[in-house]
Amino acid sequence: MLKRKKDSLDYEKVNEGLYVGVKLLKLLFFLFIILSIYVCNKLITDWKIIPFVLTMLGIISPLFIGIVVAWLFDPFVTKLQKKGINRVLGTFFIYFLLILASVLLVNLILPSISAQVNDIITSAPGFINGVKEWVEGAVEGIEDLTHYDLTDLSDQIYSSINQLGLSITVDLPTRIVSILSGVVSGGINLIFGLIIGFYMLFDFHNVRKHLLAFIPKKFHKDTIDLTDRVNENLRNFVHGTILIMCILFVFQSIGLSLAGMKAPLVFGLFCAITNVIPYLGPYIGGIPTVLIGFSISPVVGLFSLISVVVCQIVESYFLQPVVMGKTMKLHPVTIMIGLLIFGHFFGIIGMILATPTIAIAKTIALFFDEKYDIVGKIQD
Repeated sequence: MLKRKKDSLDYEKVNEGLYVGVKLLKLLFFLFIILSIYVCNKLITDWKIIPFVLTMLGIISPLFIGIVVAWLFDPFVTKLQKKGINRVLGTFFIYFLLILASVLLVNLILPSISAQVNDIITSAPGFINGVKEWVEGAVEGIEDLTHYDLTDLSDQIYSSINQLGLSITVDLPTRIVSILSGVVSGGINLIFGLIIGFYMLFDFHNVRKHLLAFIPKKFHKDTIDLTDRVNENLRNFVHGTILIMCILFVFQSIGLSLAGMKAPLVFGLFCAITNVIPYLGPYIGGIPTVLIGFSISPVVGLFSLISVVVCQIVESYFLQPVVMGKTMKLHPVTIMIGLLIFGHFFGIIGMILATPTIAIAKTIALFFDEKYDIVGKIQD
């Protein structure tokens, strides 16, 4: 009896040790990612290679655009090819749809967004005055309840509001002009990139064969398996994100329009774009929208809040499970840590790229663990 109890205790200790070991490995994996990001950021800062990298990216941007376009649309062309349609004709058809969608976007949506941005600029003084009146009423109410003098606080708030109004009326038009000039100057690169992507789509499935020529033959099978896994996860994430963003833009714009919000397309687009950032994105886009709604009137603010909340519920409980499924297969804590790290080093762009980057790293780590049983050897 004593021996059996001793054996059972030994097994419990072994299991507990394995559990702790796995947790430590996960912690080490996170620390390794943090250290890698820190080292890369340090090297970039100390060597001052950012200007050089940006220059090189500007030069090769058409090639990069072409690769991304071909990579995104290759599955659709491949499906048409499997249905008996010539790959060249399938490429022409996909590009025809792409051009048609672009023309519709430019002719139908962009003029409305431009007009609504102009409305925001012209109505900025009234918006600022409304916010000031609301703040003044709130400060007076707090002073009546607490009997504290909040003059300094109200002066600071007024100063911040005035700076916001100045940025809206002066900086916003300048930034819009700067963005438009950048779009126009980058139009040539975009056109060349689309042309490169067009020709790459003709024979995109052979691109990997050419890349495999630089890798020893004994690694071809593993390379194909790994790239297929990364490709599937990343492509599903990109397609799903774009689809959810478009659906959310439509529903959010309709909801804000019904709520009586000024420039519903602008704020709908803002909410859709910021929603790409997991967990934090809905707040980044929703809170300013609702606050501006309340500055117009309490009714507009209330219905804007309802619109934002309903759209987020639909996105979280219906669109995400149906469209994305479990593509990323990441724990929420992992995503939050990734957002904090990437956001600290790379800002908003880093927060957008955090989830797919971590998912790719996890896919690669799982692939090597399955092949070489790294976790099992460490546990032994």
